Amino acid sequence: MTEEQADAVFRALADRTRRDILRRVLAGEHSVSALAAGYPMSFAAVQKHVAVLERSGLLTKRRHGREQLASGDVEAVRSVASMLDELEAVWLGRIARIDALLDKEL
Repeated sequence: MTEEQADAVFRALADRTRRDILRRVLAGEHSVSALAAGYPMSFAAVQKHVAVLERSGLLTKRRHGREQLASGDVEAVRSVASMLDELEAVWLGRIARIDALLDKEL
Protein backbone atom coordinates (compact mmCIF):
# COMPACT_ATOMS: atom_id res chain seq x y z
CA MET A 1 0.00 0.00 0.00
CA THR A 2 1.45 3.37 -1.00
CA GLU A 3 1.47 6.34 1.35
CA GLU A 4 -1.27 8.00 -0.77
CA GLN A 5 -3.45 4.89 -0.52
CA ALA A 6 -2.85 4.71 3.23
CA ASP A 7 -3.85 8.37 3.57
CA ALA A 8 -7.07 7.73 1.62
CA VAL A 9 -7.89 4.66 3.72
CA PHE A 10 -7.38 6.40 7.05
CA ARG A 11 -9.34 9.47 5.88
CA ALA A 12 -12.18 7.14 4.91
CA LEU A 13 -12.05 5.35 8.26
CA ALA A 14 -11.99 8.61 10.21
CA ASP A 15 -15.75 9.00 9.81
CA ARG A 16 -18.17 7.03 12.01
CA THR A 17 -20.81 6.62 9.28
CA ARG A 18 -18.23 5.29 6.81
CA ARG A 19 -16.93 2.81 9.39
CA ASP A 20 -20.50 1.61 9.92
CA ILE A 21 -21.13 1.31 6.18
CA LEU A 22 -17.89 -0.65 5.84
CA ARG A 23 -18.96 -3.05 8.62
CA ARG A 24 -22.27 -3.62 6.87
CA VAL A 25 -20.79 -4.28 3.43
CA LEU A 26 -18.08 -6.54 4.84
CA ALA A 27 -20.87 -8.70 6.28
CA GLY A 28 -22.56 -8.92 2.87
CA GLU A 29 -23.40 -7.08 -0.32
CA HIS A 30 -25.97 -4.27 0.03
CA SER A 31 -27.60 -1.93 -2.41
CA VAL A 32 -26.73 1.71 -1.85
CA SER A 33 -30.47 2.32 -1.41
CA ALA A 34 -30.66 -0.25 1.40
CA LEU A 35 -27.62 1.29 3.04
CA ALA A 36 -29.14 4.77 2.82
CA ALA A 37 -32.34 3.61 4.49
CA GLY A 38 -30.37 2.90 7.67
CA TYR A 39 -29.13 6.46 8.23
CA PRO A 40 -30.83 9.72 9.21
CA MET A 41 -29.39 11.56 6.21
CA SER A 42 -30.19 11.97 2.56
CA PHE A 43 -29.54 9.32 -0.05
CA ALA A 44 -27.03 11.70 -1.68
CA ALA A 45 -25.07 12.00 1.58
CA VAL A 46 -24.84 8.21 1.89
CA GLN A 47 -23.77 8.01 -1.77
CA LYS A 48 -20.92 10.42 -0.97
CA HIS A 49 -19.81 8.26 1.96
CA VAL A 50 -19.89 5.18 -0.28
CA ALA A 51 -17.86 7.05 -2.91
CA VAL A 52 -15.16 7.93 -0.35
CA LEU A 53 -14.95 4.27 0.69
CA GLU A 54 -14.79 3.20 -2.96
CA ARG A 55 -11.99 5.66 -3.79
CA SER A 56 -10.02 4.41 -0.80
CA GLY A 57 -10.32 0.84 -2.07
CA LEU A 58 -12.20 -0.43 0.99
CA LEU A 59 -15.43 -0.95 -0.94
CA THR A 60 -16.34 -1.96 -4.48
CA LYS A 61 -19.56 -1.26 -6.35
CA ARG A 62 -21.22 -3.07 -9.22
CA ARG A 63 -24.38 -2.47 -11.15
CA HIS A 64 -27.23 -4.96 -11.12
CA GLY A 65 -30.00 -3.54 -13.25
CA ARG A 66 -30.88 -0.17 -11.78
CA GLU A 67 -29.26 -0.89 -8.43
CA GLN A 68 -25.72 -0.21 -7.32
CA LEU A 69 -24.50 -3.00 -5.07
CA ALA A 70 -21.68 -2.37 -2.61
CA SER A 71 -19.30 -4.96 -1.16
CA GLY A 72 -16.45 -4.60 1.28
CA ASP A 73 -12.96 -5.50 0.11
CA VAL A 74 -11.57 -7.88 2.73
CA GLU A 75 -8.05 -7.75 1.27
CA ALA A 76 -7.95 -3.96 1.61
CA VAL A 77 -8.99 -4.27 5.26
CA ARG A 78 -6.27 -6.90 5.78
CA SER A 79 -3.73 -4.47 4.31
CA VAL A 80 -4.79 -1.86 6.87
CA ALA A 81 -4.50 -4.43 9.67
CA SER A 82 -1.05 -5.42 8.43
CA MET A 83 0.09 -1.79 8.39
CA LEU A 84 -1.15 -1.30 11.95
CA ASP A 85 0.62 -4.50 13.03
CA GLU A 86 3.88 -3.14 11.62
CA LEU A 87 3.45 0.13 13.53
CA GLU A 88 2.67 -1.79 16.70
CA ALA A 89 5.85 -3.85 16.28
CA VAL A 90 7.92 -0.67 16.00
CA TRP A 91 6.44 0.72 19.21
CA LEU A 92 6.79 -2.57 21.07
CA GLY A 93 10.47 -2.62 20.06
CA ARG A 94 10.93 0.90 21.38
CA ILE A 95 9.23 0.03 24.65
CA ALA A 96 11.44 -3.05 25.02
CA ARG A 97 14.56 -0.92 24.51
CA ILE A 98 13.37 1.60 27.10
CA ASP A 99 12.67 -1.24 29.55
CA ALA A 100 16.18 -2.63 28.95
CA LEU A 101 17.74 0.79 29.60
CA LEU A 102 15.76 1.21 32.80
CA ASP A 103 16.79 -2.27 33.99
CA LYS A 104 20.46 -1.38 33.42
CA GLU A 105 20.17 1.74 35.55
CA LEU A 106 18.51 -0.04 38.46
